[in-house]
Amino acid sequence: MADMDKDIRFLKGVGEKRAAMLRKLGVSTVRDIISFFPRRYEDRSRLTPIAAAGTEPVLIKAMLASDARLSRVRRGMELLKVRAVDDSGSVNITFFNQSYLREQLTAGRVFRFWGRLEGSGARRSMVNPSLEPDESPCAATGRIVPVYPLTAGLAQGFMMRTAALALEECGDEFPDYLPASVAERMQLAQPRFAYHNIHFPESAEALDCARRRLIFEELFVFACALKKLGAMKGRLPGPVIGCAGADEFFAALAFSPTGAQRRAVAEALADMRSGKAMNRLIQGDVGSGKTLAAAACLWAVCSSGFQCAMMAPTEILAQQHFETLSKLLAPFGITPVLLTGSMTAKQKREALAKLASGEASLAVGTHALISGNVEFKNLALVVTDEQHRFGVRQRAALSEKGLSPHVLVMSATPIPRTLALMLYGDLDVSVIDELPPGRQKVDTFAVGSEYRERLNRFIEKLVGEGRQVFVVCPRIEEDELGDSSLLSAEEHAKYLAAALPGLRIACVHGKMKPKDKDALMAAFVRGETDVLVSTTVVEVGVDVPNAALMIIETAERFGLSQLHQLRGRVGRGAHKSYCVLVSDAKNPEARARLEALCRTNDGFKLAEEDLRMRGPGDFFGSRQHGLPEMHIADLCTDASVLKSAQEEAGLVLADDPNLAKPENAALAARLEQLFDISRSAMN
Repeated sequence: MADMDKDIRFLKGVGEKRAAMLRKLGVSTVRDIISFFPRRYEDRSRLTPIAAAGTEPVLIKAMLASDARLSRVRRGMELLKVRAVDDSGSVNITFFNQSYLREQLTAGRVFRFWGRLEGSGARRSMVNPSLEPDESPCAATGRIVPVYPLTAGLAQGFMMRTAALALEECGDEFPDYLPASVAERMQLAQPRFAYHNIHFPESAEALDCARRRLIFEELFVFACALKKLGAMKGRLPGPVIGCAGADEFFAALAFSPTGAQRRAVAEALADMRSGKAMNRLIQGDVGSGKTLAAAACLWAVCSSGFQCAMMAPTEILAQQHFETLSKLLAPFGITPVLLTGSMTAKQKREALAKLASGEASLAVGTHALISGNVEFKNLALVVTDEQHRFGVRQRAALSEKGLSPHVLVMSATPIPRTLALMLYGDLDVSVIDELPPGRQKVDTFAVGSEYRERLNRFIEKLVGEGRQVFVVCPRIEEDELGDSSLLSAEEHAKYLAAALPGLRIACVHGKMKPKDKDALMAAFVRGETDVLVSTTVVEVGVDVPNAALMIIETAERFGLSQLHQLRGRVGRGAHKSYCVLVSDAKNPEARARLEALCRTNDGFKLAEEDLRMRGPGDFFGSRQHGLPEMHIADLCTDASVLKSAQEEAGLVLADDPNLAKPENAALAARLEQLFDISRSAMN
């Protein structure tokens, strides 16, 4: 019996060094490697005469007209040259630093070459092609060849060999999460055929057949998981909150809420009056006022005699929520308590005592809220900020502090509504699609690095007017990207300190201790720093109304949604604000992303654009939302397959709600594995 969870290092040719590289790709077992699908394919199955080759890579079969000649251009550079001919013409072939091929490349031998031909007539040439003797079995030529996503240090040939060894190790046993009845109804290929042909297609038709099986299976598992989570939501009773509306709360505000905010609050209050536990996502663009909508819900629950908890991903964000909610709820005599990891033991004891006795009706904090010693008297509402920072398990851990409390999730990641409904399958979705009056439009510009000096003068001008500046650099692991032209946050902070000697410049990055990072961020919020240079740690929620300029270095390294989130850190006060995207990228797709950001401040329009240009990858980072990453399916292009998968998932779960039948055992196990939820919780 094949052990698909066996460590990848036992396979021939892998070893410790390459295993470490594979782990960067998320590959550490046999199961991982066979599920690490090629990102594209090259059709090297059709021969092309030399004379008929265009500018695209082609496969030619040609005889060597002479022995290969070796020359050394300089130290560390060797050229191996040979001339090859077929019935239609000839080509000069050059190999760089591959002198080991010299003994093979002898006059009269016939080879298959795959590569790009350049030049014309007698001057046709080919550089570093893949090659195989015509008498040898087809491996790198003469077939459809997979092309894998790689990290530095790994080659396509190694990945092909490793995938082949892993497939051989599996024998006839491959992952199979589809009930036999579903596979038969949908006329899908068997797992063995699908896995072999997704890596090494026998033909274009076989590849299509394999893709259809694996895409459907992935979306079917996804659909089953969402339906199971939805069923959990639907069956659990929840505390009945008797508040009919939020007019009293809105009347105490110094401004009028938007229609979208009122609608989101009304939907949440209706859920909480129903007697069933609410699971609702409030999704809104940067600055749309999600916190106000959450505050109205917190007011309603506290006013009904119950307790609430609001959890934020960082201490500084928890502190900001604490201050905001304290002001909003003060007219009603509701005083929150703060609970974070950095509080003193005495402060924690006092906060915990107030929550346990019921004296405090609202707790605001970080992950400290889900620690074992936190007890509530009657917790009825849990609010989590920035859902993508919390997995399903963390959300559940806070919910377990009460008896099926209502759950409200706030997310500022704009996602097209159809995708949001798929992504947050266990949540109902409210969208706040209006910005409050007076919210600043952030003027956005894309410039090249030649504008650096002018940009420095602009920083000085704004700081001279009393404003503050964010500068964001991409998070770079030098051993992965190996590009010395890309400054790290620390290097860029040093450059700015030298270029702008009169300004107070600080640097924050993800490798710092949380305590040190929070201290620097807090100093920036207080106005003690002029320029904050950072990695994307500023992306989530930090509110600095005095910040009027966001500069994003090497902006093409970020997705549209992330760029929009970063831009949302400025324009939060009364001052005119700007976002400058610095990029020397020539890639048309990268330029199109930056131009789209310059055209609009509407996060939902940008999300649709990002989905169109890049697919859903930007929304589905590794377990970003507590849901599985897609390995082969694309929620943008495979929407019709998803519909079929959802229908089949509905049939299976209607017949066997607990997936207790033997034919559903593999599916049940897969759901537990993906979502890290116990079987009892799923049932």
